[in-house]
Amino acid sequence: MTVHKRVLISNRGEIAIRIAKSATALGLESVGVYPAIDALSLHTRCMTESHEIGTAGDAVGAYLNAEALIQIAKASGCDCLHPGYGFLSENDPFAALCAAEGITLIGPPPEALALFGDKVRTRALAESLDIPVVPGSAAPLGSALEAENVANDLGYPVMLKAAAGGGGRGMRVVERAEEMAEAFERCRSEAQAAFGEGSVFIERLVARPRHIEVQILADSCGNVVHLHDRDCSVQLRHQKVVEVAPAPGLKTDLRQKMLNAAITLVQAASYVNAGTVEFLVLPETGEYFFIECNPRIQVEHTVTEQVTGIDLVEAQFHIAAGATLASLGLGDQHAVGAPRGFAVQARVV
Repeated sequence: MTVHKRVLISNRGEIAIRIAKSATALGLESVGVYPAIDALSLHTRCMTESHEIGTAGDAVGAYLNAEALIQIAKASGCDCLHPGYGFLSENDPFAALCAAEGITLIGPPPEALALFGDKVRTRALAESLDIPVVPGSAAPLGSALEAENVANDLGYPVMLKAAAGGGGRGMRVVERAEEMAEAFERCRSEAQAAFGEGSVFIERLVARPRHIEVQILADSCGNVVHLHDRDCSVQLRHQKVVEVAPAPGLKTDLRQKMLNAAITLVQAASYVNAGTVEFLVLPETGEYFFIECNPRIQVEHTVTEQVTGIDLVEAQFHIAAGATLASLGLGDQHAVGAPRGFAVQARVV
């Protein structure tokens, strides 16, 4: 089911190329954008047409200019827009602007982006569903002193986190009380610079956990399936370096608890399209904790595609056009099937 004809891809690099390939496979034309500094980038060669945007020398700002992107989408006849990952992919005002202009966003609705863009609200939702979360503050912290008081109750070490955004930014480990004031201000300023929102909350530090994420697909009728899990425990400065799908060596009951929790969470949030629900696991005890939901396609989606045979980007386009999971042959979990072997992705850092 593909009712759209032309997509604006508001991104660059590998993910823009990936989206363009899926668009072509579905019979959609693609429109790319680039600032002058990216004029020779490969993604500009993979589109039906490409348009320069932004000011000279600004490699990032062009992809964050919501109004300019919408103008290009309308002027070039695009009826949908795929944001990829990063940039405006999790920006709920941008999603709302697309909707107001009659452009379908290939992704979740603005309400879901707003919810999962606020980690404090997301924690509260998970707790209300009896999904375990890492012990921490129930609301954003107003000061370093407040953070210190909460940390004293939790016990050091703790982790300061930005309430907005993701990608490992706005996170700092605090080992003892003497470090809190400086760490709090650095975390808050980094969050403000990266996400335009400086709210910070605090969690107990989970030492040496496994980091497990569950890939989900949801349609507008409330149906949700998981596409199994990935292990992204090997990280550098909170950035994922190695991804393995499915996560090896998990006990069956523990794996099933996380898969079920992921589905429960996104159903409760009336989520639509592709997303990833992330957990920390303590191998020694079998405990698991929900940490966040990424409401977008992720860099590491390709390892899931390798073990399931499901093209996630094509599924995104179909669901955004109104397709149900059943119409995609994914009407229930049995239809997804078991993972076929293992796939590994490693990033060059």
